Amino acid sequence: MTLAYFDCFSGISGDMTLGALVDAGVSIDALRAELAKLNLSGYELKAEKVKRSGIAATKVHVLIDQKDQNARHLADILSIIEASALSQTVKEKSSRIFTRLAAAEAKVHGTTPDKIHFHEVGAVDSIVDNVGAVIGLELLGITRIMASAINVGSGMVKTSHGMLPVPAPATAELLANIPFYQSSTQFELTTPTGAVIISTLGSSFGPMPPMKLERVAYGAGDKEFPGMPNVLRLFIGQPVAGYEEDTSIVIETNIDDMNPQVYGYLIEKLMRQGAHDAYLTPVIMKKGRPAVLLSVLTDRTKSDVVLDTIFRETTSIGVRIREVGRKKLTREIQVVDTMFGKVRIKISKHGDEILSATPEYEDCRRIAEERQIPLKQVLEEAKDIFSRRGAEDAEKSDDRK
Repeated sequence: MTLAYFDCFSGISGDMTLGALVDAGVSIDALRAELAKLNLSGYELKAEKVKRSGIAATKVHVLIDQKDQNARHLADILSIIEASALSQTVKEKSSRIFTRLAAAEAKVHGTTPDKIHFHEVGAVDSIVDNVGAVIGLELLGITRIMASAINVGSGMVKTSHGMLPVPAPATAELLANIPFYQSSTQFELTTPTGAVIISTLGSSFGPMPPMKLERVAYGAGDKEFPGMPNVLRLFIGQPVAGYEEDTSIVIETNIDDMNPQVYGYLIEKLMRQGAHDAYLTPVIMKKGRPAVLLSVLTDRTKSDVVLDTIFRETTSIGVRIREVGRKKLTREIQVVDTMFGKVRIKISKHGDEILSATPEYEDCRRIAEERQIPLKQVLEEAKDIFSRRGAEDAEKSDDRK
């Protein structure tokens, strides 16, 4: 796994992202060659070395021929991407970026994504920045993307709709459920393009995880700011063995006036909606009344859905919400062939060390019901097959040494 960590202490934009990727080793010629597969005209891509507050960085310019530009709708851009000769992975990620950008713009302007004209971010400029970022990450072999909390700047920004507050409304929509902050710098440090790239491709946001650093790169912004280098810093390396970290939302509410039969249905529905966990704790409330504490652990992106379900399916009229940090073992799924059929094994690892391996209950239950055999027999068979396979793999590894 190759990890890219974007340090957004001075925000993030499309050209800063391209600059950081080129500074990290992406050939500008290779980037041009890949972007040429889009069959777009009316632009030129250039890179130069600059300094920001004494730090050497790469500035990438997307020079647009204003005479050869038309506003494009989402469908137009998705068609350009789909008709290109780019890899399927680049196509999928690029299309996801533009779909999210259109949805954010549509929400801000009170319309639908299909009616959005990509004029504010510049159709060609936006395509080159967004697709170029995906291409650059693929050329570097990046398999995981993380980022710091994002500095958005402050003040006002001039747009085709007039003066708007920083962060621009579309930027704020795109950064929902992602840690960002305003600073004293009176400038739009994070643009909608930068926000959609990092929010779509990033898997987690927070402090930099332990990693074996291979290179550090800097993508330059347009302006010089007193007291702060206007650069996007990019760390690339290999994650070291450690615990995975993220942040989650805990939603809690006390309930003392609901039919207990509802709880089983409620928890099943919350889990289907993507909650990490949902559980009940008996509590004693004021005046000695017995009640139930409902607790739900979920991602920020799913918190609104969870809240809606709680309010619709329970008698609660208010909840408590807090953010918690989580440390986790790395998890993966493997499949074993037992004498009864295929069973998934849930594996938890710390680095390369397997700490637990548990047969998937639903697989084993289905097999037990279909074959009319004891459930514990299926569970034991799956565990045994996995253990024997692990021993064989270890023996082969010793032989290679």
